[in-house]
Amino acid sequence: MYLPRHFQMESLEAQHALMRRYPFATLVTVSSAGIDANPLPLLLNACRGEHGVLEGHVARANPLCQQPPDHAMALFHGPDSYITPNWYPAKREHGRVVPTWHYLSIQAHGTLRFIEDTDWLRSHVAELTDRFESDQTAPWSIDDAPAAYIDGMCRAIVGIEFHIERLAGKHKAAQHKDDATRQAVHEGFMTAGWDEGRAGWLSGQTGPERND
Repeated sequence: MYLPRHFQMESLEAQHALMRRYPFATLVTVSSAGIDANPLPLLLNACRGEHGVLEGHVARANPLCQQPPDHAMALFHGPDSYITPNWYPAKREHGRVVPTWHYLSIQAHGTLRFIEDTDWLRSHVAELTDRFESDQTAPWSIDDAPAAYIDGMCRAIVGIEFHIERLAGKHKAAQHKDDATRQAVHEGFMTAGWDEGRAGWLSGQTGPERND
């Protein structure tokens, strides 16, 4: 990933904040069978290892389980948006502006471990469900389904532990622009109907560094 100094997200806390807020990742693996990519949610356990451990699962029928990868990379994508030159004050001043794209992204490099332990899988599925049901009026729980049914579903999956060895984070917004430009971009997002949080992240006004 091309990573200019002014777009580097160096803080581990900021990287973890983005991974928690946008947990749906693309798991890219390299093995003798070639390159593969699997989209899936990965939950961060920041208390394990120097950079944390990601936990997820794939279908037992997924070829990934049959061919242990030599290398793995998990790609996390935060909010992103096209930026029109019409938002820039410089367009009215001298016109020397062009479109661009603002985004936040994390690359996690590491190794995979496959898990078939029944207790681990059930605990993982319960945690995953609780995480994404938390904003529901009446959150669903795996205990709402027959235990035998959940056990059968767990037998159809294989757990993944992704041990992070290296992280690279990029926050490409308008951090290198002047205050007037950042404010103008922020106002452009707000006028377009974006919420304050995403507008702040993509205008360089705020970001995961402040856990906004």
